[in-house]
Amino acid sequence: MPKTFPALPQVTDAEIRLLRVYKMVVECGGFSAAEVELNISRSAISLHMAELEQRLGLRLCRRGRAGFMLTEEGRQVYEATLRLFAALEAFRGEVSSVHARLRGELNIGITDNLVTSPRMRVTHALRALKQQGPEVRVNIRMIPPNEIERGVLDGRLHVGVVPARRALPGLDSFSLYSEDSRLYCAQGHPLFDRPAETVTLAEVAACDAVAPIHATPEAMDLHQTLNITATATDREGVAFLMLTGCYVGYLPTHYAQQWVGRGLMRPLLPQTHAYSVEFRAITQKGAHPNLVLETFLTLLRQDDSHQMNKS
Repeated sequence: MPKTFPALPQVTDAEIRLLRVYKMVVECGGFSAAEVELNISRSAISLHMAELEQRLGLRLCRRGRAGFMLTEEGRQVYEATLRLFAALEAFRGEVSSVHARLRGELNIGITDNLVTSPRMRVTHALRALKQQGPEVRVNIRMIPPNEIERGVLDGRLHVGVVPARRALPGLDSFSLYSEDSRLYCAQGHPLFDRPAETVTLAEVAACDAVAPIHATPEAMDLHQTLNITATATDREGVAFLMLTGCYVGYLPTHYAQQWVGRGLMRPLLPQTHAYSVEFRAITQKGAHPNLVLETFLTLLRQDDSHQMNKS
């Protein structure tokens, strides 16, 4: 007869403390990497994990020479832990709204390398939020758009900034700005020193090209005309490969400007090889009231009105 364990009678501060350690271990991929983030020794982490497994009556992970690996029970406990902390944060947000004070956390997911955009709406809104609520703790995660959407849907993220791709039924959104991208090559590439008027479509199509793994529909259409021989998970990866002088690739104009301005990159066929992508702020539809989030969203919208007044 299999061994059974009684249901966990209640979740105390001790369990929450242990679950925070467990969450960090999972997200770091093991004990060694978690040492730095938690600022405790590997042996202390091991003791915490053993105590959590004993309290839950579950084997959460396997560790040894083969490395760190979650059990199926461990994966389920991790997902439940994320929901627990999201619920705790929702509670803190609701209590903060009762006090009408900006306290708590704001968890944001942002697509990589938007910081160089001249439309600094997120930066301006965060600055105003900090001025209004000095006690607010802001956590930013730079992750792919699909992960941002999942994080907002399951409550791990309060708000995300992603390219407009498709309308998901569980999300609300509003437009932030459009981003222009062009096809570039870097110094050392065979086309770099050629006069612009002599570069042909056929020559560009024959070049080795790098493409992002998470491409928008607008980008996918244009990438299909290129000879894709490399991929990257983000824009920085695209830039790394382009700067070898071996690849052409698309980059946002605001991001590429740091190399264009120093004569290290140049656009190719800008009249035909360019596209624009709309970026939107997304939030969970029907989420619990959260004064911090509501204030931040209001500030995001206000920044747009300020920009319109200046223009």
